[in-house]
Amino acid sequence: MKDLKFTKMVASGNDFIVIDNRSRGLIDYGHSIKEAAKRLCGRRLSVGADGMLLIENSKKADFKMRIFNPDGSEVDMCGNGSRCVALYAVENGIAEKDMKIETSAGVLDAEVVGLRVKVRLTDPESVRLNKRVRIGKKNYKIHFINTGVPHAVSFVEDPDRIDVEKIGSKIRFHRSFKPKGTNADFVKVLSPKELKLRTYERGVEAETLACGTGAAASAIVSSMVYGFKPHIDVNTKSGEVLRVYFDIRGKGVRNVFLEGEAKAVYKGRISYV
Repeated sequence: MKDLKFTKMVASGNDFIVIDNRSRGLIDYGHSIKEAAKRLCGRRLSVGADGMLLIENSKKADFKMRIFNPDGSEVDMCGNGSRCVALYAVENGIAEKDMKIETSAGVLDAEVVGLRVKVRLTDPESVRLNKRVRIGKKNYKIHFINTGVPHAVSFVEDPDRIDVEKIGSKIRFHRSFKPKGTNADFVKVLSPKELKLRTYERGVEAETLACGTGAAASAIVSSMVYGFKPHIDVNTKSGEVLRVYFDIRGKGVRNVFLEGEAKAVYKGRISYV
């Protein structure tokens, strides 16, 4: 059995195992792809990552991206992951600097300039503002939005004083968001052009250093709630900044773009899955 080639990539603190699976090489290892994701993403036991990204053939775009969480679940969309695969595609001759990426959430447009990658996300759906969710003895005002995956956005005075693991987990599994659950975002407004964000990610089941769709959700909701005008910069826990562009058209939001740096950290071969 041949070793499986992979590239470890990072975007704003999110790290991913990227595999070119156009030849379907991953299925040779005798595990389901979901089981392979669980094994490979496990930290200290294997490569370790926030997710596994597969590049596969597409009939409607330059290629297809599939996204698997460390718990093995497959999700429709990943903002920072899409920026990583866009850079990978350019660096490995799979696509030109302007490309289209097929995802389960729809076809994305991406542009790569050096290490800076700008991706057009799918239009937001299922917006529900000012939802009250009780966690323990406290009521949280939560704004729900789907930016490719579901997000529950809560504005707080200081995200650094929030127990993101504890409260985020309770929001993620709250009955209000069943059956699929939600990501939980804790946001501080620094100015009408700048936010600070911490996110508990569904599927990772922990806080991550950044979340692209969470940054988009937080920026869009801040515009809806406070009237902020795009673009909006979102400071992530990693210290890197994600820039979010969008258009407000009546009650709808269109042309959502996520921009920031991505990079390939190292390449390797997996001999055991």
